[in-house]
Amino acid sequence: MPQTCAERCANFEERRDKALELFAVKGFGQVSMRELASHLGLTAGSLYHHFPSKQHLLFDLIEELFEELLATLQPRGRGKPEATALSRVIKAHWALHAERPLQFRLAERDLCCLSEEQQARIAQLRREYETRLLQLIAPHAALPPPAREATGHVIATLLNSLPGWLQASPLGQPQRLALMENMLLGAIERTLQTGALDAAA
Repeated sequence: MPQTCAERCANFEERRDKALELFAVKGFGQVSMRELASHLGLTAGSLYHHFPSKQHLLFDLIEELFEELLATLQPRGRGKPEATALSRVIKAHWALHAERPLQFRLAERDLCCLSEEQQARIAQLRREYETRLLQLIAPHAALPPPAREATGHVIATLLNSLPGWLQASPLGQPQRLALMENMLLGAIERTLQTGALDAAA
């Protein structure tokens, strides 16, 4: 009996998740097409019917992560204080990291394996994400463009690195999340003080 559309989609997602796990554990550059096909229960020839190439699959996984990061910045109401917006964003990033730890690992380690065109697309998504992040949590920050860009980059890096760094902590999850929030709030408030970056120059 032919597979339904829902069954085909489920099979595709299952194979994609298995590929993600293999890439994350071994490293993208260490996985051959033959090994990938075997891991997915396919022949090397039939693999190309499911995925155009190993590189396209890696790009798809990293692009999806940045699209999910952008989704964490969607507003949840009007007139919210900036601190409340930041708290919401921190919690959303914490949850996303718990849901997709392997994709974060790929994005950090294997981005260099993409083509120049693919890397340019990811860089565009990251810039959009960092710009919108700073606009959301500090819409009134009076920073010159270079400092504003650098600040957005640093905040985004902390947001996406702290959950992994805190995993080994003996603290419980509520305490780790509170620690992450306190660290980010303190760093951002100090950085975004009027003239703070100019004074340090």
